[in-house]
Amino acid sequence: MARLSMVEAINVTLHELMARDERIVVLGEDVGKDGGVFRATVGLLDKFGPMRVIDTPLAESCIVGSAIGMAVYGMRPVAEIQFEGFMFKAYDQVYSHASRLRRRSQGVYGVPLVIRAPYGAGVRALEHHSDAPEALFAHVPGLKVVIPATPSDAKGLLTSSIEDPDTVIFLEPKRLYRLFKEEVPEGDYRVPLGEARVVQEGDDATIVTYGGMVSVCERAAQHVASEGVSAEVIDLRTVWPFDIDAITKSVTKTGRLIICHEAPRSLGVGAEIAAQVAEKCLLSLQAPIVRVTGNDVIPPLSKLEEYNYPDSEQVVRAIHETVQF
Repeated sequence: MARLSMVEAINVTLHELMARDERIVVLGEDVGKDGGVFRATVGLLDKFGPMRVIDTPLAESCIVGSAIGMAVYGMRPVAEIQFEGFMFKAYDQVYSHASRLRRRSQGVYGVPLVIRAPYGAGVRALEHHSDAPEALFAHVPGLKVVIPATPSDAKGLLTSSIEDPDTVIFLEPKRLYRLFKEEVPEGDYRVPLGEARVVQEGDDATIVTYGGMVSVCERAAQHVASEGVSAEVIDLRTVWPFDIDAITKSVTKTGRLIICHEAPRSLGVGAEIAAQVAEKCLLSLQAPIVRVTGNDVIPPLSKLEEYNYPDSEQVVRAIHETVQF
């Protein structure tokens, strides 16, 4: 197995899948000649040519609208949006068409489309470059939302997303693109959508998280372990539909739940997780559910970025709060 960063794993996956399946095309701003703003598509144009690796105009609605048409007619498009903050130019295409065509056509047509975008904070980027809008897509029936936290999961989840018969929003945490490398399985490798990963087992509290916050929660769990507290860390991988069975199984064991994400707190993914846990295993809880999240503000400029998003110290305080309740 090769040791790859997340962005390298994504690049390798696209190379492998496009070589196997001629229906797969990649389109987006600068994905061809420049290899993408983060170089996730580097080398694809040289290998597969301009009919399958398409540099588009600066027009996100056009990118996604064209990709929907390709998908309906049997292709497997992978559309790249340069930054997650620009996805809303295409939101009407996603909300009004990609998510609804299967129902609208009574099952005759699906939209096997993957929309990739760099996601979240952590690299001190400009305005509209550090948002975490997953809840706005997870709320749309007919869409799946995926956020990997490791290079190997990026490969396995991207493969499953491209093979899925419906539209998948694939958000790639920028802070993790080159943060670390790990051994990534070669060749055919899949991680099922909707299946969470137990990152670290524990008995005293459950921490549910995803994306760039997984490593933050891991550090917090390792810190409290030195104090004799055993925290279980669960990486959702698929934000919607999330693996509620894995969550309730863990909460039933530990009796405590902490939810961590960098998106704003109110009406977010964490609120839905808390609601479902309250519905399904309220009597197992020994303490109130705690959320550790970003603030309900517009993403700040780079100098204030670290004050707006969760860090391991905040997660440690949340663990102390729930264990000592």
